[in-house]
Amino acid sequence: MLHVTDQMGRNITLPARPQRIVSLVPSITELLFDLGLGNEVVGVTRFCVHPEQARQTARNMGGTKKIHHDRIAALQPDLIIGSKEENTPEDIERLWHTYPVWMSDVKTISEGIAMIVQIGELCRRPSEAQHMAQEIEADFDKLKSSIVGQPNIRAAYLIWHKPMMVCGTNNFIGDVMRAMGLHNVFDGHFGGRDGTPRYPAITAEELAVSNADVVLLSSEPFPFKDEHIQHYQTLLPHSTVTKVDGELFSWYGSRMAKMPGYLRGLRGKLQERLP
Repeated sequence: MLHVTDQMGRNITLPARPQRIVSLVPSITELLFDLGLGNEVVGVTRFCVHPEQARQTARNMGGTKKIHHDRIAALQPDLIIGSKEENTPEDIERLWHTYPVWMSDVKTISEGIAMIVQIGELCRRPSEAQHMAQEIEADFDKLKSSIVGQPNIRAAYLIWHKPMMVCGTNNFIGDVMRAMGLHNVFDGHFGGRDGTPRYPAITAEELAVSNADVVLLSSEPFPFKDEHIQHYQTLLPHSTVTKVDGELFSWYGSRMAKMPGYLRGLRGKLQERLP
């Protein structure tokens, strides 16, 4: 019998090692496979694209915000893993009444590292998870040390085009930006009519007057293309506008191992393009 508390402070009890896991979080699906739990993962979302094997061996449960409860019921899972940010409260509450549901709530790099350890304990892979977490933490420490004394680069990170939405306050992307020495110009911004402090919707005028040195166009959730670079370059003619790999800014879990190297290289390229 295992008694654990998830990242939302909820207590769950698992009578035995999970054998039938449903993952409703793409980055955690990848983590489970990287911890050697691929055979135990029986259900994933349609956005769980890594590893490719996940969609071949596990059943599609729908989208992260539109879950097919009948498919979950048919699988009879003994553990469901969700995310406060990616799944809807209504879906999670409904599942909570029937199944053990462990929820992640990751807003910082340190919380992402802690989540790896917690899932390792939850799924009986403690040593593998601890080793992974220690390596990720060490690599991020090296990244932060490498930019000590360098000036922060003012940056805007766009996640959507119409409406224009940016990374705001209190989220994982913002902490990743800080780790590579970027100052998020919309951290603490509350001006978006349809947005939230975490991901506010902004106007073209607000972006234009943000004085961002760089504008980062994420590959997800909106798939920014080359043609969007010119659009935003027109709004900010003196800024550097570039596309970035959204997974390497937002996928907490085992993909965090790839972040420090990518961020270090990106920081160097951005610095070269600054006046």
